[in-house]
Amino acid sequence: MSSIIITPFFHPLSCTISYIIYDKVSLEAIVIDSVLDFDKPSKTIHTLFADKQIDFIQQKKLSVKWIAETHTHADHLTAAQYIKSLLGGSIIMSQGVINTQTLFNQQYVPNQRSPTVTHQFDRLLQDNDRLTLGQTEITVMETPGHTQDSVTYLIDNNAFIGDTLFMPDSGSARCDFHGGCAKILFTSIQRLYALPEHTQLWMCHDYQPNNRPLSYQASVKESKMSNIHIRQETSKDHFVQLRHSRDTHLMPPKLLYPALPFNIQAGLWPVDNSIFSTPPFNTNLL
Repeated sequence: MSSIIITPFFHPLSCTISYIIYDKVSLEAIVIDSVLDFDKPSKTIHTLFADKQIDFIQQKKLSVKWIAETHTHADHLTAAQYIKSLLGGSIIMSQGVINTQTLFNQQYVPNQRSPTVTHQFDRLLQDNDRLTLGQTEITVMETPGHTQDSVTYLIDNNAFIGDTLFMPDSGSARCDFHGGCAKILFTSIQRLYALPEHTQLWMCHDYQPNNRPLSYQASVKESKMSNIHIRQETSKDHFVQLRHSRDTHLMPPKLLYPALPFNIQAGLWPVDNSIFSTPPFNTNLL
């Protein structure tokens, strides 16, 4: 019998689902894919959503052990440093973020490259790394393709998969970011589909097509049978062709530029302050 409790939090502006998972015996917790509120016209950051999670953690008397990212997000800003500044915990991320940092520096700041900032993450993860949450083990599975630094966190019979897949009626993640690759994403999805069929896949986003109610989990079996982009019988060539066709017509995420420099620095105040009108939170706490 599992000793963990999973609580999802939905951020409507970015359609992001962030999770707090805790061990009900030790009360140790992991926060996955936290979110800050960002108003693009005014370039201001607020902490309303993150504060709801912090209130939950404090009410439950949880101890934050890990603050985890499934990948470098391009559609929202991470609240990892804000949560850490108030509650502690170690910020964890795939070692692939080193490549993401390099690509960002080459693409967006070619004349004034900033150094890589891996030290701002408390721990960089590799495939099959093991973490603990009380008596529960967390296994890290590298699942690149959407980004080079995408990982899945396996906790009991649950897989927190970031943007690798969406709900079956929404398909799969785009692969047109620098470092993205549809062929690699296909391989990563096959790793997920090789998990026991009762494993629950917990999504990072739900866009609620056709205005259906919010949903954020599907079993491996359900996804293999009904995912609109990639089912059990889907060939690599078909999937790659489908992704290339779709990605060609996708608009860039609205928060791409503010999100990338912020998130590749683990949510610390970036060198280029022009993307925000005010510091995102009290940086004296960091």
